[in-house]
Amino acid sequence: MEQQLVYESFIQNVQQRHDDIFLRQIIDRQFKDFTYGDVLDQALRLVSAFRDMGLQPGEKIALISKNCAEWFIADLAMMLGSYISVPIFPTAGSDTISHVLTHSESKLLIIGKLDSNEPLETSLNQALETPLPTVSIPYPGTIEGDYNWLDLIANHPPSEERPNHQPDDLMSIVYTSGTSGLPKGAMLTHGGFAWSGNKIIEHIDLQLEERAFSYLPLAHITERVYILATAMSAGICTAFPESLDTFIDDVKMHRPTLFISVPRLWTVFQQGILEKLPQKKLNILLKIPLLNNLIRKKVIDGLGLDQARVLGCGSAPVSPALLRWYETLGMNITEAWGLTEGFAVATFNFPYRSDKVGSVGNAASGIELKIADDQEILVRSKGMFSGYYKNQQATAETIINGWLHTGDIGEIDSDGYLTITGRKKDTFKTAKGKFVAPVPIEKRLFEIANIEMMCLIGSGLPGPILLAVPHDYPDFDQARYEKKIQRVLDTINSELESHARLRGALMIAEPWSIENDILTPTLKIKRHKLEKRYQDIGQNWPEGKTVVWEKDL
Repeated sequence: MEQQLVYESFIQNVQQRHDDIFLRQIIDRQFKDFTYGDVLDQALRLVSAFRDMGLQPGEKIALISKNCAEWFIADLAMMLGSYISVPIFPTAGSDTISHVLTHSESKLLIIGKLDSNEPLETSLNQALETPLPTVSIPYPGTIEGDYNWLDLIANHPPSEERPNHQPDDLMSIVYTSGTSGLPKGAMLTHGGFAWSGNKIIEHIDLQLEERAFSYLPLAHITERVYILATAMSAGICTAFPESLDTFIDDVKMHRPTLFISVPRLWTVFQQGILEKLPQKKLNILLKIPLLNNLIRKKVIDGLGLDQARVLGCGSAPVSPALLRWYETLGMNITEAWGLTEGFAVATFNFPYRSDKVGSVGNAASGIELKIADDQEILVRSKGMFSGYYKNQQATAETIINGWLHTGDIGEIDSDGYLTITGRKKDTFKTAKGKFVAPVPIEKRLFEIANIEMMCLIGSGLPGPILLAVPHDYPDFDQARYEKKIQRVLDTINSELESHARLRGALMIAEPWSIENDILTPTLKIKRHKLEKRYQDIGQNWPEGKTVVWEKDL
């Protein structure tokens, strides 16, 4: 039997569950609900509106917005209208926005919820050579577009057209987050999207009564496949947060059974818990038979995750120590791994195996893994991208003999579980001519130090330097914190070969963020930016100091 495409599965769900609630958007602390029928109706009205604008099937439509119900509807409309969607991260800077809109040759831009309009306004007003028509989704503060979303839906009938796509037809161009330069446009097909979504449904056995919570950027392929594709295909009720400020309360309102996050946010959740319940006290309470289950329940309830059947983590390396910590609370977090170019689906540690924490799991059925001679991880499956848009050279370097060359290096154990040990491009050479792989050292540092963010640099330096963003505790004691970091440095250096030992740690004054261009939209650290920024400090490290505070320089 030929596999249904995502929009075909959704239409089938509409036929069976027309009046059931599919999407729940929180507005003013209340749910605004959209049934399956509502979502299809609005999407088909948008198709008619796009046709009226003169947009031809096969043309590109860009979308920039934080996650919301309308994001799902817009994506469905583009599938049904045979348009190629071009999602843009809502936190992208003006250069990235301009690059994506220009490079993709988008003919229309849909604008939704944004924390800041400035980068988009800069791009639209200054950077684009020709004006781009815009549609605005009416959320408070949204830029006023040439067209209003609600007007388009009110004034256009549902389209009678239905697409007939082949699996190899282009569905979307997703631009990679660009840790090392301008993002490349990965071309994703209808067939690859459907296959990958169904692989997740099959692997974690998603059921009709599941509830998903969508807050990680839908512009990233992980959220788009793990949440949007699975929700549309399997018919899973999905809610969207109102704001970052109300996030935990929003989660509590929906009580998701499926909750996917990233290492940074799991770390933030942990620190929030420890501020209310310090580790020593937590350890004591968890040892008391009558109290341990109550404490676990209170913590999990406090996060709104008491009904979560599947907890996930991906997008960046996560400390095994962090996963072990959550395990003590009865929260088994599944680590998964995949690339945009492989629809984010490759390996899962699901069902959860405690003895495999530290790995990213084993390959799902239908996915092949192998380790090349240079330790690079290669992947092959039916969920593969069809190349980079307008970049044949990069495509030829990435897909070789049907295998996706991931750029990650790693090893596979006798049970088929994959451990990622670093990135080929991250390895740096010190001034002594010795190569150092930073990722394994950073993983070990996360295990022995409660530091929110860190990054090891060392290219061309006498020795590696640890850049660390200290967590801002309510009663912060710099001298005490410095002693702690010194103990951490002594511990790690005792475990490393001489060429890899850390010269010292620089405590960063300003936290890294997307806004200051150190984090990508998926919260990955742009190592090359930090290498460049702190090259001089690394070369001229203060004599006799191991822990240096940037604010004191």
